[in-house]
Amino acid sequence: MDSFVRGGLRTTLLCVTLMVTIAALGQANPPDAPEAPAAQSGAPGQPAGQSAVPAQPAAPAQLQPMPPPDPANFTAPAPSKETVQAFLRASWGYDTNRIFQVQAIQPTQVQGISRVTVLVEEKGTQQAQPSVLGFLTLPDGQHLIANDEILPFGEHPFENYGSILARDAKGPSRGPANTPLLLVEFADFECPHCKEAQPTVERLLKDYPQARFVSEIFPLRNVHSEAEKAAETGACVTKIGGNEAFFKYSDAVYANQAQLTPQNSAQAIASAVTAAGVDQAKVKACVAEPSTKAAVDASLHVGEEVGVNSTPTLFVNGRALPLAGIPYDQLKLIIDYDMKQK
Repeated sequence: MDSFVRGGLRTTLLCVTLMVTIAALGQANPPDAPEAPAAQSGAPGQPAGQSAVPAQPAAPAQLQPMPPPDPANFTAPAPSKETVQAFLRASWGYDTNRIFQVQAIQPTQVQGISRVTVLVEEKGTQQAQPSVLGFLTLPDGQHLIANDEILPFGEHPFENYGSILARDAKGPSRGPANTPLLLVEFADFECPHCKEAQPTVERLLKDYPQARFVSEIFPLRNVHSEAEKAAETGACVTKIGGNEAFFKYSDAVYANQAQLTPQNSAQAIASAVTAAGVDQAKVKACVAEPSTKAAVDASLHVGEEVGVNSTPTLFVNGRALPLAGIPYDQLKLIIDYDMKQK
């Protein structure tokens, strides 16, 4: 996953995201299984580490009952236990194997910032003890901090980002304008994971014909040297040829992504413009206009406003998911769950 500020979304954060990432709570990873004990020497005549008895699959560990919450640990004026529970249901409700319990909501030394502790269990794993998830909620009641990431929070944690994207995500689009399912992808043409994610996008659009899909160009300027050129050209292809031309251009750029090098990018991008059926001279003149860079800046600004820090990131009605990191079946599970909540 390409990133300009990659904040290592580990298990705890993923569990919170309550974004996939939320890593997504888009995707939460179950706790790691315990390491197997070191191999012992085998029976006489057998190589060390080989058991005389065929190994049997380990049975799932018996989950221990979670300790009951102590009312003395709920001393912060906000958020309420009900708000935290609603937040967790919104984030994790798609996963019927995840069990959680709010264990504490306590004030910190900073007024308005509270520390929340949650116990989490995964049914069907070898997890013997609940995992402890902790995060800080901010005074606005709409954000939390976990693992140096600022993430959405609240009873309806994805509504704010969903509203921002519905209003400001103005990139090339497919699908009906008025729909309860808005998919917004932030991608970088030079990002290998973005190329790998395109079949997933196409599959989603076939499985959800009612969806509106918006492509937002998000060049990682400090990471990829040619991404800006490809993005500005894509903006001009859209301006001149419309949405259909952009998606032809996008397909062609990804198909020849290996040619996006300082030596070859000009030819590769020009070939993609030809594939889109747009006049090369008009595109070249458009790219030279200051408004073109401003259009790319605007797309970057929208992404930054909703917390994008890696590509490809897909927003499903405001819920951010790392598109390259989620199995397709889980992605569908999340979308179906979110659709039922509307």
